[in-house]
Amino acid sequence: MEKLIEKIKEYLEKVDNRQLMRNLFIVLIIGILLIIVADIFVQYKKGPDDNLSGERIPDTPIYSDRDYGSILESKLEEILSQLKGVGSVRVMVTLEDTVEKVPAFNTTRNQETTNELDSQGGTREIVREDTTIQVVTGSEGSPIVLKEIKPTVKGVIVIAEGADDLETKEMLYEAVKTVLGIPGNKVEVYCSK
Repeated sequence: MEKLIEKIKEYLEKVDNRQLMRNLFIVLIIGILLIIVADIFVQYKKGPDDNLSGERIPDTPIYSDRDYGSILESKLEEILSQLKGVGSVRVMVTLEDTVEKVPAFNTTRNQETTNELDSQGGTREIVREDTTIQVVTGSEGSPIVLKEIKPTVKGVIVIAEGADDLETKEMLYEAVKTVLGIPGNKVEVYCSK
């Protein structure tokens, strides 16, 4: 240990201040680079989708645009066929638009105010605002979706065995209105052949 201290002292006596400062600066830069590389490696192992709260925000929708209407149809067919006096049921649901996805954004706003004096003693104030909006992306580069807004129902047609009975037809009509939360003018109920 004493030999190491002796060698360091000899080295410091031989080296001038400029060379010592340059060597210390190089060691400092190498240390900073090692810290950055270690941080990147830890983030890579942890995964980019691990957020502070520990919750995983899904970056893929639960339903695709195409099958949302199909899911509504099959659920309606299943539940309506369970009603008293109703046989087999077929349902067609039309949607007004597609599923709207609301992505996550990072917004940065900067405001800079400058007061200038002109040659005649007057002042003018210059205000400069910058806004930067970036979409937050997940691990595969796809945007992270905060929420999905399901499309509104445009209309429903129900074709059911037993709908020729007025009481059964009214029951089907009311059930569809209730479950979808739509007005009666968007629902039609017919009896099957």
